[in-house]
Amino acid sequence: MRKPLSLLATAGMLASLSVFAQDVSLTRLDCGTPQTPTPVNQRFSDTFAYGDLKLQFVFSCYLVKHGDEYLLWDTGHSMSAPNVAPKVSVVDQLAKLNLKPDQIKYVGISHYHADHTGQVASFPRALLLIGKNEWDAIAAPTPAAGVNHAPFESWKKGDSKVEPLANDKDVWDDGTVIVLTTPGHTPGHRSLMVRLPQSGTFVLSGDAVHFRENYESTGVPWFNHDRSQTVASIERIRKLLANTKGTLIIQHDARDVGKLPAFPAAAR
Repeated sequence: MRKPLSLLATAGMLASLSVFAQDVSLTRLDCGTPQTPTPVNQRFSDTFAYGDLKLQFVFSCYLVKHGDEYLLWDTGHSMSAPNVAPKVSVVDQLAKLNLKPDQIKYVGISHYHADHTGQVASFPRALLLIGKNEWDAIAAPTPAAGVNHAPFESWKKGDSKVEPLANDKDVWDDGTVIVLTTPGHTPGHRSLMVRLPQSGTFVLSGDAVHFRENYESTGVPWFNHDRSQTVASIERIRKLLANTKGTLIIQHDARDVGKLPAFPAAAR
């Protein structure tokens, strides 16, 4: 028996409303000091696609509020990183929002590089959400070069909790915040999709892409772990954004900073 259209419409409306049963917001944190514009042709394109282009890179972290709970996405450079250390720590930025480190329920890490993991040790009570391949690299007896494992000591020793992710992760099981599997830059790289009730869907790139031209041309940095996985992950992000009418925020592109309100304001 076919359901009346009015019942189907009501069911669809209720399903849509259930996604936003909780207050969800997204705030950008400044997690590193930009340096002079960088030539990107050789390092960031294995086909030398960008000519004389120079771009300003920034370092971004993000706070997701879901009801009374919080997820911190990436933790930026450490405060001791030469030249690129943040001017204000993540902890101090959170304090301006009246938040303490112990109030962060989840720390999501896009990948194991130092500019995304430098301040993770400030949140030992948070459940670490990280790709399984990233975690295996961090927890290895002798981590490979480029794997910033030292800040994860509390999780490696078992004093803090970690959830290595084999697939996507719907963080609150309501479709509002999903850790996306986007390998290629590193073996277990992740991005983050956040659906806001007023502002719509955002995808935070991690390093799936580094700048707009990189995304638009499906450019692959020569130092990426896997070329075919990189291309497939970019294509996945494109389709997700098309299907959700979403917005991509490239974490290293200075031109994308303005896609969210300036700190301490949040997108809702």
